[in-house]
Amino acid sequence: MAQAPTHPAGFKLMRIIKKVRRHLFVFVQNRELSATNNGSKRALRPCAVYRKITNGFRSEWGAALYANIRSVVETARRRAVRALDAIRLTLKGEHIPVPA
Repeated sequence: MAQAPTHPAGFKLMRIIKKVRRHLFVFVQNRELSATNNGSKRALRPCAVYRKITNGFRSEWGAALYANIRSVVETARRRAVRALDAIRLTLKGEHIPVPA
């Protein structure tokens, strides 16, 4: 049953869904993709624990620095690269190698 939205927010949502519709259920066609975001949530968990233990960050730059370092280290872990090597590559402006 298709009904046209009457509220401006409904029109906006309809426009967004039409725009990204082909990307919504990619996991159905490609069995190698996960249907959940559990891996991403697990990757973020250490950040949440750190924030709770330390009662948050005292500065914006401290929070940004921590997020950047965690991003590099997590990417390295997923690509089977040592964290220190990944940080060195990043500081040199090079990319972390993708496994073959």
